[in-house]
Amino acid sequence: MKQSIFSIISNEKIAKDVFKMILSGDTSDITASGQFVNIKIEGLYLRRPISVCDYDSKTLTLIYKVVGNGTEQMSKMKCGNLDILTGLGNGYNLDCGNNVLVIGGGVGVPPMFNLAKKLKAMNKKVVAILGFNSSDDVFYEKDFSEICDSVYITTVDGSYGKKGFVTDALKDLSYDYFYTCGPEPMLKAIYDATSTSGQFSFEERMGCGFGACMGCSCKTKYGNKRICKDGPVLVKEEIIW
Repeated sequence: MKQSIFSIISNEKIAKDVFKMILSGDTSDITASGQFVNIKIEGLYLRRPISVCDYDSKTLTLIYKVVGNGTEQMSKMKCGNLDILTGLGNGYNLDCGNNVLVIGGGVGVPPMFNLAKKLKAMNKKVVAILGFNSSDDVFYEKDFSEICDSVYITTVDGSYGKKGFVTDALKDLSYDYFYTCGPEPMLKAIYDATSTSGQFSFEERMGCGFGACMGCSCKTKYGNKRICKDGPVLVKEEIIW
């Protein structure tokens, strides 16, 4: 974990209530797809955890949805600096499977992007399933299409792509491993619908973000784990619903 000051390069709306923020700063502590950062917001006591969408040696890309005071304040930032804790969480293990699915739902889509890039760099077949509520919520379809073998979009209301949930697209595909991130009901449905092993990234309310407060602990088959420190990625075989 590292505390660094990042400068805002851009911050633009890309879908309904969804913003893409690009920052410049020290990303050296980000070592795995699926990690997250914790952002200090002026006037608010707790930092806001945001998953990493993409990064390189000098820039950090975050995609976030406005859901409360913290993210609303972030959406209005056009320039300036942010105090950010980086390198949080365990991230995904990429050494699994050769014909893989990356499945994201809503704000669980962003961490799938850097993951898909890295999996393709390992010469794996990568198919993305991205789930949204409606056409107004869809983002990053083109970006995923540029790196994945195939991309399937689902919307609950059927206004874009396949009508239904990500599991409706999942049932028609062949694969030997999967990675997923999204709301817990979606993760549970994927757990029930899949026959292979896979990795799940959980969204959870956090206090500290680095394992000190124990506020995001959950039970697993291997004992209690802290989502912020021992997760957010858990393997299918250890999850208790």
